[in-house]
Amino acid sequence: MESLGVTPTGSLLSPVTLFMQADLVVKAVMIGLLLASIWTWAIIIGHGVRLRRTARASEQFERDFWKADDIDKYFDGPGKQDLPPARVFSAGVSEWRRSTGGKTVDREGTRQRLATAMGAAVAAEVDRLSDRLNILATIGSVAPFVGLFGTVWGIMKSFTDIAAQQNTSLGVVAPGIAEALFATALGLFAAIPAVIAYNRLSHVINRMEARLNRFADGFHGTLSRELEV
Repeated sequence: MESLGVTPTGSLLSPVTLFMQADLVVKAVMIGLLLASIWTWAIIIGHGVRLRRTARASEQFERDFWKADDIDKYFDGPGKQDLPPARVFSAGVSEWRRSTGGKTVDREGTRQRLATAMGAAVAAEVDRLSDRLNILATIGSVAPFVGLFGTVWGIMKSFTDIAAQQNTSLGVVAPGIAEALFATALGLFAAIPAVIAYNRLSHVINRMEARLNRFADGFHGTLSRELEV
């Protein structure tokens, strides 16, 4: 039986060896994907911790708010917190004071302005919470193609080496193929966590948005009843 001309070892397939033996273009692709992976995990950890902390504090804020007897006193105290429902609450109170500060009060106009002001505050909070999620979406969709580009480039180089050496043994072909496929693996390594995290964090933000809308609707109802007095 003809020898294949190569004896694969673990060291030949180690990530460091594959990187060091790769072409400059493939190395650039690998470095880019590695940086994208680090960036992805930084966003996942930072965003995850921030969202969990914000959600917990917001729930406590809402529980305290609905127990409060004096809205003005609550606005000057806990209402100043740096939380999404506090900013929605502040937008509602500010609009209420502007609309009811004159001699005559347009009740229907006040209701509409309150809804608009708090709706805009909710949208602004969702934009703030969603900051940098687009980076996860971009990495999740682009990284596999970047890895594939590195793989195609590496395979082209392998075929060039085969043509130059006029030798089709695995000893010539295998290293280049392994380096090329390593680029695809790095692309998937960056993309898979990014896609999973994007979907999970988007779900959490959607739930927070729904909760903010319910809070805004409830506060709007409270202020609307004050107009009927």
